[in-house]
Amino acid sequence: MPANPRFRRVVRIGPVQVATHYDGRGHEKHTAACTAPRCGFSADYDSRAAAELAARTHRCAVR
Repeated sequence: MPANPRFRRVVRIGPVQVATHYDGRGHEKHTAACTAPRCGFSADYDSRAAAELAARTHRCAVR
């Protein structure tokens, strides 16, 4: 059972939160996750710039 990741450097860009954490192998990962109800968007990236770009360009399909 994997441990819960400890998120740091959490930034909110619109409805999307971007955070940094370490994966199970000790590699630094960056996550972008939408907090809008019923959206369901989330993705892991290797670079912080990619996660922030995804957050800035994300558009929720659910309105």
